[in-house]
Order: sequence, then structure tokens, then C-alpha cells
Amino acid sequence: MKLPFWFALRYLFGKKRTHAINIITWVAELGLAVGTAALILVLSVFNGFEDLIMQLFSNFNPDIKVTAAEGKTFEVDSSLLLRLEELEGITEVSQSLEEIAFFEYGNSQAFGILKGVDENYPKITGIDSTVREGKYLLRDDERYLAVLGVGMRNKLSVNIDNPFTPLNIYMPRREKSSALQQPFRKKMTYPVGTFVIQQDFDNRYVLADLFFVQGLLGKRGQISALEIKLGPAADVEQVKAELKALLGPSFVVRDRYEQDEAFLKLLRLEKWMSYAILSLTMALVAFNMIGALWMIVLEKKRDIAILKAMGAQEGLVRRIFLSQGVLMSLLGLVLGFAIALGLYGLHTHLEHGLISIPQGFVVSAYPLTLRLSDFFLVGLTVLFIGLLASLLPANKAKKMPTLIRTA
Repeated sequence: MKLPFWFALRYLFGKKRTHAINIITWVAELGLAVGTAALILVLSVFNGFEDLIMQLFSNFNPDIKVTAAEGKTFEVDSSLLLRLEELEGITEVSQSLEEIAFFEYGNSQAFGILKGVDENYPKITGIDSTVREGKYLLRDDERYLAVLGVGMRNKLSVNIDNPFTPLNIYMPRREKSSALQQPFRKKMTYPVGTFVIQQDFDNRYVLADLFFVQGLLGKRGQISALEIKLGPAADVEQVKAELKALLGPSFVVRDRYEQDEAFLKLLRLEKWMSYAILSLTMALVAFNMIGALWMIVLEKKRDIAILKAMGAQEGLVRRIFLSQGVLMSLLGLVLGFAIALGLYGLHTHLEHGLISIPQGFVVSAYPLTLRLSDFFLVGLTVLFIGLLASLLPANKAKKMPTLIRTA
């Protein structure tokens, strides 16, 4: 392979008799470089959004969530909690109970999800770090308190600085009631804070004390989920397997990805659709490369004839121009990687990045996360496209006649 490589290297960088060939060659290289950089940066943007969303979700969702396989709630005893905490990799266990409820604050009403949590919940999720107004506190010495998503705060026009207006929560009675009984259970709590995580959570959730929610639902001692935090060195799959063995088929064990599987699958589908579209664009750019190689073959037909006259086989001639196509792809690939890394460095060092996001989002610029696997994937894609583009010119060179008539 050394001989075809050296011929290809000379044909690529050597001076051409026709200046237009140089222009077409470098236009093709520029197209490959820009396409490569675009692929890397687009994949990095999707990686950045995935990491950002996972980070945001981690402020509300635990590392592992255990729910009942049938029904909404279940009972858990202290011995089971102790066994869970003794499993290797588990650092904290929290209990929660959530249900759809009707909320009323002053003259405003809205439906949402009431989630009761215990004192371990902030250790599991870091929810207290997302509070933007007021404070995270669900109970004081005198009364029960609530923390609302910013969307629920806006729907209900809640003023967290007003300590006297209660948030009324209504829940339908499960048991049969008499004609004189109210069909709804009602309890009051007082909003003291708002959190900002992600729109789906912000617009629906109200957090309250677990004991308060159990009383409102009439389900003392029952919960809807066990929320588990893992240590930094824990093997998620191993812990899931141990939990399934301990709890049995009556429970469903989900990791963080599985808790929002539909959303994350959609995000990844968009990522690979973008990759496919840009790869198709790269294939169109490769037509410039085919034209450049074809013109080089026509220019070098005398050299090809001499090589064949000296005993070179058709396979050698074909490998020369295949090697040239691969070299052109490699050069475009390296230039594209350099452009992508340069733009990444510039974007991350500017306060609002090269492309900023409109005000109101959790970040001011598009998040970028470079992954080594993307560089390998893009590299293979560009080299494959370059190899395909060089097949026709290489086959043309192989069929060139040995003797060339001169006038």
C-alpha cells in the first residue's frame, strides 16, 4: 500500500497543469471540512441538551424509583427500608405519595399534581437548590407548608410573601359518602416557595409534607413510590437487579433514564435524524470530490499509461486513486475537526456563546458536549463517503489505455 499512497500524495499536493483543478479540489476539501464541523457541532448540541435535561430532571427524579406493579399505592415497613439501605450502592431512601388534586388560592383555581415527600427528599434530588423564590420548607411548628412549581404559582397567582392566604387543596373521597357529606376532602397549606426545573414539572407539581398528603388522601402509611439515591461509584444495573430480586415481581424498578424514557427517546431520535440529514448533505458535497478526482485522472492519463507500460497492474492504478480519495477525506476530516474544536472553544468561553438562547430559558447559550464516540462516528462517515466518491474515478483510471497517441 505504500506505493499507491505516495503516488496519491503527490497527485493531491503536486502542482496541476490546469489551475481549475486546484480550485475544484480545494472547494471539495472545504465542503468536506465544513460538513464535518457541522456534524460534530450538531451532535454536540444534542448531547448538551441531553446532559442539561438529565441534570434538570435529577433535581426532581431520583437515581432509581420503585413503584407498585399494580395499583397506585402500597405499604412499606421499616424492616424493608433497612434492607434497602443496607444494599451496596444505596445512600438514601425517600418515600413519596402523589395524586391529581384541585387547588384554590384566593379567586384562582387550577388542577395539578400534589406530591407528598418526606425529609429525605432534598437529599435524594437536590430540589432545594432549584428554589427561586422563598424557601424550601414543608412544615414548621404550627402549620403545613407547600412549595410550588413556578408554572403553578403563575396559574394560581400565588403571593409567597403573604403568610395569611392559604392554598386550599381538594381531593375526591374514595369511600361512599352520605348526602350530607362533602364529596371532597379539603385541607389547607401555605405556600412559602417556588421551584424552577423544567416546564412539565413547573406547570403541574405542588410539593407538600408526606404526612399531610396521606391524611388528605385518607391513606395513612401508604406511598406511591420509593425514591433511591445511589453513591457516585454505584453500578446502576447491578443495584436494579438486586432491588428486583429483593422486592419481587410486585414492584417496578426504573432508573433515571427509564423514568423519562419517552422524552429522551424522542430527543435521541431527533439527534440521529439530524445526523442522517447532514450525512446526506455530505454525500451531495462529495460530488465536488468526484469531479475533482475525475479531472485529475484525465490530467494524469499519460502517467497512467507510463505506469502500465512499466508493468503496473490495473489494481495498482485503481488503488492510487482510491488512496487519493481517502487522503482528500482525511484532510477534510482533520480540517473539520479543527474548525469544530475552535468554534467549541470560542462558544464556551464567551459569556452568551456564539449563539444565545432567548431570555427565560435555564441557560443563556446553546449547551455543547463533545463526545469521543461522535468523532469516531463522523470520521467513519466521512471516510466512507470519500471512498464511495473515489470509486468511479478509480475505475476510470484502471481502464485507461496503456499507449497514448500523440499528434
